[in-house]
Amino acid sequence: MTAVVQTLPQATIAANLAAVRERIAAAAAGAGRAPDSVALVAVSKTHSAEAVEAALVAGQRIFGENRVQEAQRKFPALRQRWPDLCLHLVGPLQTNKVREAVALFDVIESVDRVRLAEALATEMARAGRRPDCFIQVNTGEEPQKAGIAPGEAGAFIADCRDRLHLPVRGLMCIPPAADDPAVHFAFLRELARRHDLQLLSMGMSGDFETAVALGATHVRIGTAIFGARPTALAAAPG
Repeated sequence: MTAVVQTLPQATIAANLAAVRERIAAAAAGAGRAPDSVALVAVSKTHSAEAVEAALVAGQRIFGENRVQEAQRKFPALRQRWPDLCLHLVGPLQTNKVREAVALFDVIESVDRVRLAEALATEMARAGRRPDCFIQVNTGEEPQKAGIAPGEAGAFIADCRDRLHLPVRGLMCIPPAADDPAVHFAFLRELARRHDLQLLSMGMSGDFETAVALGATHVRIGTAIFGARPTALAAAPG
């Protein structure tokens, strides 16, 4: 199987970014919020460095990646040219990739279990680098999905802060595809309020306006900016 990568033209990516920003601004205005209270995280997973560069040229500076290894291939060279680039890890993090993640990412949005939190605390102390952390909450309690269970979230947040002294800044969730996302976003907002957390990463290409209306401070948008993810096709016979 080989991946077929079709990077959209730079002008298309720029236009897509402008359209998404307009929709964020409209959703924020409808909720009585300032447009700049919502940060756009352009999720570039599976897309090329050229696609990321097109977004950078168009003024985008915050990006999200799912996998440490893919980010390592794309972003060090880009960061040399755009040192104000900010990189979020938005996918699950394996403990054996913690050292690389702490070195590369500015924000880790997928802190979801004690063993990972402990590994992050140890590596941050060793490296002297402290990326902001979001606790990922599995609001739908889906067995196939990462995230701390809602009933365990309070104790986990306290442990990360009080024992491990992680820089926990907010919460993140990915609602079940079949559910009304508003229910999950409202739950996450209330959980953040109870624990005095200011940041909420919630909302993707299909539901980010709902997320903004319910208090999202970060929305993670991929397809609406970069187009469909590359597809894998069988290699043609020789």
